[in-house]
Amino acid sequence: TDQKEALLCAHPDLCAKIESLKSLTKSSQEEQSNAGLHTLTDEERENFSRMNSEYRAKFGFPFILAARNVSKFTVLSAIEGRLRLSKETEFEGALFQVSKIAWMRLLASFQMTGQKGFLTCHVLDTAHGCPAESMRIQLHRLTPNENAGLVKEFITNSDGRLNGPALKEDEFIVGTYEWTFFAGDYFARKNTKTSGVPFLNDIPLRFGIDDPEEHYHVPLLVSPWSYSTYRGS
Repeated sequence: TDQKEALLCAHPDLCAKIESLKSLTKSSQEEQSNAGLHTLTDEERENFSRMNSEYRAKFGFPFILAARNVSKFTVLSAIEGRLRLSKETEFEGALFQVSKIAWMRLLASFQMTGQKGFLTCHVLDTAHGCPAESMRIQLHRLTPNENAGLVKEFITNSDGRLNGPALKEDEFIVGTYEWTFFAGDYFARKNTKTSGVPFLNDIPLRFGIDDPEEHYHVPLLVSPWSYSTYRGS
């Protein structure tokens, strides 16, 4: 426990990092810039500084957050919420953040090939109680920026699935993705009664891939009036 607490106490103060972005390592600069911490307004900066001081006084170590894939609003919400926690709970939570930072920096430090992970999808039509056959789907990669753009377009088969993984091996890159499900076209083909202005037409579904060695199954359950998703297996 003493070693763990020493690890947390030695971690750079996130609030202080904002004031000295130029002096940070390249990894830290990228993480803080991605979070937009350099765009904090005077009021946001003042609130963050106040909460940061309260945090350190309560817990005895600096506020730590894996900031690579979050916004400044996430940072402000996180410190506000975590200030309410007990020291025991926050101690474990801070250690978890350290492990996330290490994990993301490790992934960013080398180019992977031959990944074992893959991405699949399944669309179920909850209005008719059947697989959504012949629905058009697009997959876009949003981050990393150098690989952003349309990845592939698909048409679901008779089981509402794709004919194989949407991504696998070297294409299966850690980052942020977005499915677009063309539900309006699908329900028009099914002659389903919908409103003049479709309540749901093209459905975007944004998700993240964090581990290149795991299976990510991102399905859609959809009707003309609702949809839901989850990470399946």
